[in-house]
Amino acid sequence: MAGLSYTAGYSQNITQQQEPFKGVIGKTLAESKESWTKPVTAPKGAPNVLWVLLDDVGFGATSTLGGVISTPTFDTLANEGLKYTNFHTTAICAPTRSALLTGRNSHSVHEGGFSHIVMSAGFPGYDGRIPSDKGTIAEILRESGYNTFAVGKYGLTPDEDATDAGPFDRWPLGKGFDHFFGFLGSATDQYKPDLVEDNAHVKPDGRHLNEQITDKAISFIDRQQKANSGKPFFLYYAPGATHSPHQVAAQWSDLYKGKFDKGWDVFREEVFSRQKKLGIIPANAVLPERNPNIRAWNKLTDQERKLYTRFMEVYAGYLTYTDHEVGRLIQHLKDIRQLENTVVFVIIGDNGASKEGTINGTIDLQRAASAKLSLQESLKHNTEVISEIGTPDAIQGNYPLGWAQALNTPFKQWKQDADSEGGTRNPLIVYYPKGIKDKGGIRTQYGHVIDLLPTTLEYTGIKAPEYIRGIKQDSIQGTSLVYSFDNAKAPSRHTIQHYYIFGARSIYSNGWKAALPYHPDLIDVANNKEGLAKNYTENVWELYNLNEDFNERINLAKKYPEKLEELKALFEVQARKYNLYPYITWDDVYNLRLHKNY
Repeated sequence: MAGLSYTAGYSQNITQQQEPFKGVIGKTLAESKESWTKPVTAPKGAPNVLWVLLDDVGFGATSTLGGVISTPTFDTLANEGLKYTNFHTTAICAPTRSALLTGRNSHSVHEGGFSHIVMSAGFPGYDGRIPSDKGTIAEILRESGYNTFAVGKYGLTPDEDATDAGPFDRWPLGKGFDHFFGFLGSATDQYKPDLVEDNAHVKPDGRHLNEQITDKAISFIDRQQKANSGKPFFLYYAPGATHSPHQVAAQWSDLYKGKFDKGWDVFREEVFSRQKKLGIIPANAVLPERNPNIRAWNKLTDQERKLYTRFMEVYAGYLTYTDHEVGRLIQHLKDIRQLENTVVFVIIGDNGASKEGTINGTIDLQRAASAKLSLQESLKHNTEVISEIGTPDAIQGNYPLGWAQALNTPFKQWKQDADSEGGTRNPLIVYYPKGIKDKGGIRTQYGHVIDLLPTTLEYTGIKAPEYIRGIKQDSIQGTSLVYSFDNAKAPSRHTIQHYYIFGARSIYSNGWKAALPYHPDLIDVANNKEGLAKNYTENVWELYNLNEDFNERINLAKKYPEKLEELKALFEVQARKYNLYPYITWDDVYNLRLHKNY
């Protein structure tokens, strides 16, 4: 009997591979011919991939980039790999993470703000729901023969979906990860985290979250290796550190007792000097003036200096402890003989150092409540509970604003400031013993988090798929950095990049940058009780030549008005192309104008 016709779209694993059935189906087995979809395998020799993404660190924090906070694991990876010093994030966490995981600009994947109810809006650039045609690195690699794991902070699940009832399509497993262990939101208590494993909430065991996620990452890898499948793995390791709350055991914070007694002005000068000696910044660079909101250290009272120093000791211990936990993971890969076959990317922060600790720092109060206190009231309260800084009781622990600027040395401004390198520039380390020849080399090519996905695909020999689970994919918007691995002098290939976070914005083009600060921001609101004016009148575009003035000291807007207009027009082109409209601002967020019709 002749073979029967059959639906062309059918195959085993239809939801995954979408291959047509190529056999013959007759009435009997004898008249039929089997056809099996061949299992997808990674390219021969494809390495394991480890992405490490820290949170709220600051460009000048780590010893790796000239800072005074000890990070021996990152130092080793950088000294045996490459340091990218002109790499950028979006200036705030959820947009950075969405851009990183998809290789596309954050507004393009609907994450121009957050997936939280009060910070998302019913527009394509802002609804906080990454569409299925913007596949993640985990989806691509899993369907290319990798096992895929994630631990730590995810931050991209809509609040409405984040219960054990789901839906789960925007949880990590719905976005391509085989296993996940961590938290879905933007921040969590490090000892009592809102903890999730795979598709269910689980009870934390009381240990610090850094330790728990490292143990879980190791267990994921060990189970995969024990299966002896020959598959490589992809691990996305994203601790909550060093986002607030800053909580860490005393053994780590005690390492820094007395280390910051000279204050943030001396800290900035010392870090700036180290950065020059290491070649991290130009030899002729000049340190920007202290930001206007920051008082000189020598003008502070003894009470203020004691309080602020303790905040910094805890933060430094927290960062060193985080480096230690990454080191445990790296050592384990070495012990099981997988480190030599693992390409490691470390992004030291998903934005600049945080200004969310306000002028006096925060310890145990909700930020909304803190904003209602005057500066003197918050100083008095923090002094009374100074012993709680760094402990499990410090559920809102975050350093004061002066340390945020110090940690962002050599730049101005902070997290959230999409107009400033202080908000957007974060170091990238690339480590791969088999493939990096210029060990310890510095790379100054312009890069952005959307570049990491295409870099990973090119280096592993995997093409971006046209379809994922039957859904046609949008194009990747990032630019691979592989061209620069062996050539420190190669011209930058990522030549245009826009930034927009709730009003603050900028546009980069071939070394030039136009920037627009936005007020009111968090600091304006926090300081308003003290009568500080909201500086709306300062909302004028600035212009910088980053090729000659990398840390934005000299505003050229009046000198080159035609160049400024050219860049402003380019920004509008980018805004229309990548879903930045409507321009939602912090003022809209603070006044609860979003998410009204959900």
